[in-house]
Amino acid sequence: MLRSSEFPPYQPRDFFRFEVLHTSKKSGARVGRIHTPHGVVDTPGFVAVGTNAALKAVDVAWADAEGQQLQFANTYHLLLHPGADVVAAAGGLHAFMNRQRPLITDSGGFQVFSLAYGTVHEEVNSLKRGSGKSRHKLEHNLVAKVSEEGVTFRSYRDGTKMLLTPESSVEAQKKLGADIIIPLDELPPYHTDPATLAASLARSHRWMARSLKTHLADVRQQAMYAVVHGGLSLELRQQSIDYLTSLPFDGYAVGGSLGKDRQDLFWLLERIMPRLHERMGGPKPVHVLGIADPASVPQLVTYGCDTFDSCYPTRVGRHGTMLTKDGPLRVVSGKYKTAFRPPVEGCSCHTCRTHSLAYLHHLMKAHEPVAATLLAIHNVHHMNAQMAELRQRILADEV
Repeated sequence: MLRSSEFPPYQPRDFFRFEVLHTSKKSGARVGRIHTPHGVVDTPGFVAVGTNAALKAVDVAWADAEGQQLQFANTYHLLLHPGADVVAAAGGLHAFMNRQRPLITDSGGFQVFSLAYGTVHEEVNSLKRGSGKSRHKLEHNLVAKVSEEGVTFRSYRDGTKMLLTPESSVEAQKKLGADIIIPLDELPPYHTDPATLAASLARSHRWMARSLKTHLADVRQQAMYAVVHGGLSLELRQQSIDYLTSLPFDGYAVGGSLGKDRQDLFWLLERIMPRLHERMGGPKPVHVLGIADPASVPQLVTYGCDTFDSCYPTRVGRHGTMLTKDGPLRVVSGKYKTAFRPPVEGCSCHTCRTHSLAYLHHLMKAHEPVAATLLAIHNVHHMNAQMAELRQRILADEV
């Protein structure tokens, strides 16, 4: 494993910085701003996930109009189509998508290892069924080999065998050109024995160090976040924090398995976040990977987490659910057939300003594609409005 002495000391970037405007007197919650080459991200902030450089059913301009600042794109999917070279030829993701706000890309590792292991939800369900292995893993395992070099997998599109290494992942993300990039890491399944989890963590550290070396050789006005791993083991999480904060990363993400439920998630973050803040040696942003549901975020911000990504808001919108302060609103419910009123009272999103709940109910029941767009627009707005409200409450020391 590369030692910290083999890297230059961290130097503040002129193109990327994180400023903390206020830390709550009530908790570790903080209001800040991430400055990137494509604009500012107010924190705490919601990060919408556009897997193929597009939010499902929502044009980037519509999401931007609802307050979306930072957006995720997935390197794995973009490698398979259209290819990083095509995106580079277009002038990078910002030009390709025609979006001039901040973007973040992942390494591709999460998607590759999800193909092998499935999700935590699938693992837990498989154990409940007593099958031992998820149907996802049995039917869709496209990972051929994991080695020190990297991970070999087959494309889900045409079966082509591909090798993803720390170096090739970073090189692809250089071509994509996002403002924030992620080093390659291994994502072991939720139910992993301690010895295997420790070996996986060590490999992730070696891969992330190699990724960082590649990145520092050609920075290109991009920031790189390390990913803290270790599953639910506090000892391994602490090891991960201690090693990664010794390297010159621009920010940190909390990733890997975060537990089977919200209780596990809160238990873990409450215990590891103080050490991460203590060891990072100055204000740097902290991102929580894959968690941004309305019920989790208010608690996570109290630990000093800054940004949160999830496809949950747009996914549930496509399936007929609007997010509200009072909980999920199932548009397809028959009681809304004659609800000739704004879908969510007091909401200023395009959907709620333009259409009635009865109309949205009709669109969903009629299977009109525009329904997915209208509900997803509302949910993106709701998440950004929730974050804005949280920022105000932190400034008032209420959180």
